[in-house]
Amino acid sequence: MLSVTADSNIYISAFGYPGKPRQLLDMADAGLIRLDVSDAIIDETVRVLRDKFGWSLEALTAAEEQLRRIGNHVTPTQTVDVIKEDPADNRVLECAQAAGSDYIVTGDKGVLRYGQFGKAKIVKVADFLDMGQERLR
Repeated sequence: MLSVTADSNIYISAFGYPGKPRQLLDMADAGLIRLDVSDAIIDETVRVLRDKFGWSLEALTAAEEQLRRIGNHVTPTQTVDVIKEDPADNRVLECAQAAGSDYIVTGDKGVLRYGQFGKAKIVKVADFLDMGQERLR
């Protein structure tokens, strides 16, 4: 089974809009992929949904519960400092490293430019969905 660490922006898009990020979440919910998450990623997702989008406590709780239910929760034990421009992006790398993820899915150009971190290939959600569909056939 493919394992994926997604950044918080993927989850924010998935919860707010139909489209490719939602498809990624649906694949995890259906058990087609393993979605690796950490407290830092969940906390960032909830914070942005609350502060930037004004979500209610009930909606925030539902989103957090879904991530915890479908996600493979990991606790990173190593801190990385690879991405200097946006140090918060390092939390995604830490999660992927701790989980042994096959892919890091992001739309962040600063993260995408690395192409790979450890064994995890860094890709856009659309590219992952194309690859994932091929591997699921």
